[in-house]
Amino acid sequence: MIPASVWIGLSAVSALMFVGSLFVLRFLLIRMPADYFVRERQAGGDWLGQHPAMRVLATLIKNVVGVVLLVLGVIMLFTPGQGVLLILVGVSLLDVPGKRAIELRIVSNPTVLRTINHLRAKAGRPPIVVDEERAQRATSAQRASRR
Repeated sequence: MIPASVWIGLSAVSALMFVGSLFVLRFLLIRMPADYFVRERQAGGDWLGQHPAMRVLATLIKNVVGVVLLVLGVIMLFTPGQGVLLILVGVSLLDVPGKRAIELRIVSNPTVLRTINHLRAKAGRPPIVVDEERAQRATSAQRASRR
C-alpha cells in the first residue's frame, strides 16, 4: 500500500507541472514568429555570427531545455497539463534530424493549431501560418522513412 504522503506529494507535483506548463507554453507560443512553420531555416540559426564557444553553449542549453520540455510533455499526456503543446515546444527547441516533419505533423492538427492561434489572438499576436502542402510532404516523408 502506498502511503498518503506519497499521493499528496505526487498530486502537488502534478499541480505544479500543470500551472507551470500554462505559463511556459503561453510565453513560448506567443513569442514564436508567425511564419515559423513556413520559412526556410538556415544552419546555425540566430547564433551564426557569435563566438564558437557561445554557439556551442547556446545550442547545448537550448537542447537541454527542449529535452526537459519534451519529457514533461510526455508525462503530461497522462497527468493534468498541456502535453501535446509542451511536446511541440520541446521538439521545436531540439536540433535533431526529422524535427521539422514532427513539428509540422503536430501543428497541422486542426485542434492544436486552433488552440495555439487562440492563445496568440488573446495576446494580440498574428496567427501561426502553416503551409499545408509542406506539412503533407513532411508527413509522407516521415511515413516512408518508417518502412
